[in-house]
Amino acid sequence: MATVSGGELVARMLKGENVSAIFTLSGLHVAPIYAGCVDQGIQVIDTRHEQGAAHAADAYARLTRGIGVAVVTAGPGVTDAVTGVANAFAANSPLLLIGGAAPTFNAGKGSLQEIEQVDLFLRITKWADRVPSTQAIPAYLARAFRVALSGRPGPVFLEIPFDQLVNAVEAAEAPLPTGYRTRARSPGDGAFIAEAAAKLDGAERPAVIAGSSIWFDDAAEPLRVLVERAGLPVYLNGAGRGSLPPGHPNFFQHTRKEALVSADVALVVGTPLDFRLGYGSPETFAPQATLIQVDGDATEIGRNRRVDVGIVGDSRSVLDQLGRAVTAKPRVELLRALRAREREKADKLVPLMQSDQTPLHHFRVAREISEAAKRAGDSMFIADGGNYVAMAAKVIEVPGPGRWLDPGPLGCLGVGAPFGLAAKTLYPQRTVFVIQGDGSFGLNGFDFETAVRFKLPMVIVVGNDAAWGQIRLPQLGMFGEDHSPGTLLAPTRYDKVVEAFGGRGEHIDDPSKLAGALDRAVASGTVSCIDVALDPQAPLTSGAMGYAL
Repeated sequence: MATVSGGELVARMLKGENVSAIFTLSGLHVAPIYAGCVDQGIQVIDTRHEQGAAHAADAYARLTRGIGVAVVTAGPGVTDAVTGVANAFAANSPLLLIGGAAPTFNAGKGSLQEIEQVDLFLRITKWADRVPSTQAIPAYLARAFRVALSGRPGPVFLEIPFDQLVNAVEAAEAPLPTGYRTRARSPGDGAFIAEAAAKLDGAERPAVIAGSSIWFDDAAEPLRVLVERAGLPVYLNGAGRGSLPPGHPNFFQHTRKEALVSADVALVVGTPLDFRLGYGSPETFAPQATLIQVDGDATEIGRNRRVDVGIVGDSRSVLDQLGRAVTAKPRVELLRALRAREREKADKLVPLMQSDQTPLHHFRVAREISEAAKRAGDSMFIADGGNYVAMAAKVIEVPGPGRWLDPGPLGCLGVGAPFGLAAKTLYPQRTVFVIQGDGSFGLNGFDFETAVRFKLPMVIVVGNDAAWGQIRLPQLGMFGEDHSPGTLLAPTRYDKVVEAFGGRGEHIDDPSKLAGALDRAVASGTVSCIDVALDPQAPLTSGAMGYAL
């Protein structure tokens, strides 16, 4: 009878979940999985650090709305990936990390790279376990897919010892399960939908804040229908950016704080009441405001603040229900007043976006990136940095859903190159702009070599202020120059680093030359890094310090 190895079983299960690529750093503990992936036509992309492999799998999961897979060797391979898993956990990303382990017959004897691995992940995954046998591999993977993708998505970890991967079993002893998870959506309770619709109908100053689940639940269209029908102003954060196109009459970007704090009814969809929304505090939402919260996880509703109507369900279903339940209201005056304030605030940024100062102002760099993306056509953005990214987010126009990736609420630096790997693997036709801080470059910048090696062109724009600017500026204010160690970096030429990897680079310290450099990078067809000299004081002088949302 036909036999199949454990590594082949892993690959066949991944193929059944439409996984087209895995991310890894080579290790013999997991080599049988590589062989299985080759046989199944699954691309194996090897990074320069396991943290990068986990980040890339996280981005793959976000962009496909499916499972992303990282495969790492035992011991330090697994521990190197912990940060990437933690970031995926905070971002509700369905990442599967498969960790190798010593053969079971040597367990506990002190094998090379042997540590207790499963316990490392119990607090930062939805499920972590050890596969007990080769025959059990398909069933354990089926559960991993089901857990990662059900309800509020999130990462899972499976440890598979080497002998279970290399051993062969009769195919009949390890059948590949089917129908092991549902793709059914979760509509909201009809009574709660009706109550929420009535409150929105009666509102004088409503506002909507919509987050990452708008992307993951494919809810951009029902969001548009709802806000257009009810005349609601909407603000977007996280992966929700781009759900409404730039210029849409109901989309606002610069007036969020005043709109939310003055709203009598606020609809919060698929984004937690965490630090990005002031924990639901009176400084963000007026104490007397009616709060409607929509989330797929009931435990998230009411966290940090009282909620008047809490609707449990996926964003697409609930927004579709609300769109049909609300009364059509143009709310012309509300939108007109907000648009006027929006223009006032945007106009204040114009001198900075057009500034010819040197070193360059962050807003000027962001405007040039946004315009270059328009010229390039089919583009997306990856955000990896502190003040530079926070300020760029105020300027860059995201052209559509799924075109903006940032670390998420953990605020994990180092996602730039790994996220770029996943984006270009999935969408080779897109121009990928990596908005990269000089500090964050140092975490996983070696994976730009991976991008060169796999011929995955992207445009990296390093904002170089030779400092951990988002930390240094407030630290100087609190403690002074003499008590602010650990915040300065060498004035490194990151374009030269990428050139050493086989890519191309340019250094820009003249704002008039940035547009041309960006166009050359887009046209180069390779990994291209533009190192831009940034004004380290710009976040202070423009009052724009803060984390990107």
